[in-house]
Amino acid sequence: MDAATIAINQRMNKFDGHEQVWLFGYGSLIYKADFPYIERRPASIAGWTRRFWQGSHDHRGTPMAPGRVATIVPQAGAVCDGMAYLITPEVFAHLDHREKNGYLRLATNITFDDGGKVEGLVYIANEENAAFLGAAPELDIARQIARSHGPSGPNSEYLLHLANALRELGKSDPHVFAIEQHLAQFQDQIRDQFQTAPPDSAAAPSRA
Repeated sequence: MDAATIAINQRMNKFDGHEQVWLFGYGSLIYKADFPYIERRPASIAGWTRRFWQGSHDHRGTPMAPGRVATIVPQAGAVCDGMAYLITPEVFAHLDHREKNGYLRLATNITFDDGGKVEGLVYIANEENAAFLGAAPELDIARQIARSHGPSGPNSEYLLHLANALRELGKSDPHVFAIEQHLAQFQDQIRDQFQTAPPDSAAAPSRA
């Protein structure tokens, strides 16, 4: 499957008359909501686990040197913690562009931290998309993240913001936190990435 997914997602704009839709975020959507929303609530989805297996050619890397960003993959018994947003259908035009590098919308059951449940949507980059990098040792993932940089800034910034956001929610993710620990070995590379970041990189869209 081509990594460009905007057109595919737009063809799925059938909301059966619903004026509001719940969207679950597990990556930068946890901490960077650059879109209007009605409500947001800490939540989780079952049967999925977060992994830094998706390549980023457009936000945290380049086509020649892709970064690594989060997707979720099926895993029996797993629970992926994140943030759920109640939005209106027109917001998906912006989100489809933000998630254009390999992510497709999928229906999912969302469980709020207070125990409530609702059906909603989530963006997933599966192994069939051209930007998918797949599994690798967490040390190697950290090494790639440390040296990667794209229009949205250093790849390490994405990982560190996500790790901090999970802590603020009181959540644990061994995969994310292990990569964060390994990143400490590459401080010189990370420092160089931040020093070379363009002044307007913070305003560029992030990955979700």
